[in-house]
Amino acid sequence: MKHIIVPIDFSKESLNGLRLAIIFANQLKSHIQMVYVQRAVSEMGRIGLEEEHKTAIQNFEKLVDEYSSKLHEELELSYIIKKGKIYREVVNQAEAFEDTSIICSTHGASGFEEFFIGSNAFKIVSATESPVITIRHGAVPHEVKKIVMPIDITSDTRQKVPITAEIAKAFGAEVHVVAVSSIQSDEIVAKLNAYTKQICDYLKGSDIPFKSASLTGDNITDITIEYALDINADLISIMTEQSKAISNFVLGSYAQQMLSKSPIPVLSVTPQELFIMGSFFTQGSGY
Repeated sequence: MKHIIVPIDFSKESLNGLRLAIIFANQLKSHIQMVYVQRAVSEMGRIGLEEEHKTAIQNFEKLVDEYSSKLHEELELSYIIKKGKIYREVVNQAEAFEDTSIICSTHGASGFEEFFIGSNAFKIVSATESPVITIRHGAVPHEVKKIVMPIDITSDTRQKVPITAEIAKAFGAEVHVVAVSSIQSDEIVAKLNAYTKQICDYLKGSDIPFKSASLTGDNITDITIEYALDINADLISIMTEQSKAISNFVLGSYAQQMLSKSPIPVLSVTPQELFIMGSFFTQGSGY
């Protein structure tokens, strides 16, 4: 996470994404780049686009003046203005760097809310292989001290462990490994116990404090959020359960529910194809 991309529409809601990005950047030693995407020419005309571009530069300069001092001295806060589809341009900008994450609000200004909460925030998560942290509304956490990491029986569920561990290490946070299921059976319990043990052994070997728990309920999203609220967690780490539709991107129901409902920031990690079957670590992790 050497670079953090933050979509901005200059609303106070989207600035929550910037404030959260600064907290992560200072701990992870990441540079931040804010991204504003202009609407299509057909909607505004050339003059309208020029005025919008000029206004965006003025607004960005104010943000750089206000927030640069909140970043550690060696870190950079920059911006870029692009044209096109919001989610695609944000993802393209993230792909311009190595080791990039995206931090964004799921709400924008009234004129942009339909894009952000109804389309772009979810599309950004679905369309990128970079980790994405989303924040809905309310106060931005000042630090990350507790991270909830729900574990299910899917083979992809453990792939979020390395990035979650990296964040926990940077913040000195405690990770709660929570086995979640909607039904109980001997097979499910055995698999969840095996996954939980494997993850806890990894966290222990990395000197990361952790706790484990097991939850069963009809709605896995709701019981995960309830647990996170009960322990005053600062972050929930999930997999995106991606599936590509014919003409657009669609998140799995659990991931979309979590992004829509969670009052706590959510880290979404994209499943990757691994050369070593059964490993929950990305290539080059050394495990």
